[in-house]
Amino acid sequence: MTEPRENRLKRLSMRSMRRGIKEMDIILSRYAEERLDSFDEAALDRYDALLSENDQDLYQWVSGQKPPPDPLRDMILDISKVAFQR
Repeated sequence: MTEPRENRLKRLSMRSMRRGIKEMDIILSRYAEERLDSFDEAALDRYDALLSENDQDLYQWVSGQKPPPDPLRDMILDISKVAFQR
């Protein structure tokens, strides 16, 4: 059974806010608020997979301390752009 889009957006938004480290809570909740509504299903799939990554790794990728893996590179760069634009 397919998850309704509205439920999926709410679930991904909640997973963005309740991470493990506060920095990633802030970064990903800001990103989710800014971008999730505009994502197509493929982008939602990529974001859902990204949320399964370890917070310490995500933070190092988003902050530029380490290069992100190629499959996540574009989304990580977009997250960095949104997170640090304010």
